[in-house]
Amino acid sequence: MTVFESDYFQKLKFDGGQVKRFSTAARKDLKIASGANQPEVIFKFSYDALIKLGIALVAAQGYKIRSRAGHHVKIIEKLSEILQDGNIEIYANQMRKIRNADFYDGGFLITTKQAKDFLKFVENVFKQAARY
Repeated sequence: MTVFESDYFQKLKFDGGQVKRFSTAARKDLKIASGANQPEVIFKFSYDALIKLGIALVAAQGYKIRSRAGHHVKIIEKLSEILQDGNIEIYANQMRKIRNADFYDGGFLITTKQAKDFLKFVENVFKQAARY
């Protein structure tokens, strides 16, 4: 059973329409990543899609993520728990660290191969979530 810590999550009843909107936003970002040619665009939208998918799955469990330091770590953790796949947490945290290096440390060079590998990973997570 997934435990939602009150420091990071607020119990909230979402209607089906809101959860669907979260999912739609995640799929939209995945589509942008899939159609992009620039590695940075592929990576950024893949990461955003992954986080938005996590938000959707958490909402489907009846919780809202609180915006605070470390909340992406918690979204990734819960995404991994909900889908019962520990590899999601490992690989998604690699993506998060790269994103943070790019955001806070003055940039990070990502190759086309890396970006496409991350995109493939995110696409697989979406496939797992579709079965959920």
